[in-house]
Amino acid sequence: YIVIKAADEFKDKTTAPNQMWQTDFTYFKVIGWGWFYLSTILDDYSRYIVGWKLCGTMRAEDVTNTFDIALVASGCDSAKVLHKPRLLSDNGSSYIAEDLAKYLEDKGMAHVRGAPMHPQTQGKIKRWHQTL
Repeated sequence: YIVIKAADEFKDKTTAPNQMWQTDFTYFKVIGWGWFYLSTILDDYSRYIVGWKLCGTMRAEDVTNTFDIALVASGCDSAKVLHKPRLLSDNGSSYIAEDLAKYLEDKGMAHVRGAPMHPQTQGKIKRWHQTL
């Protein structure tokens, strides 16, 4: 394993909406029904929830479906933009999947992952999930 030390603060801070989106899953157990997974995309600058989807699994397909919702809601799918938002995620299996990498490449989006075992990097989305 390669150990990477996390920085004290994020080096590329956002200065406007739609520069970077944070994404993560949280889960709920509904008695009698089972587990449900909430895929959420939050704008790093404004902390606005750009898109969300309640899923039965935590696969890369669920992440791409949530991104489709967020791209439409933000207008980034149809408006001419200088750059698409970067994606900030953890290193969960759905975020390191090859299917997601191809999807992001096709959409012209960059992907940034937090340091392993350092959930503070995605602190804004994790805090929102905690409040929820």
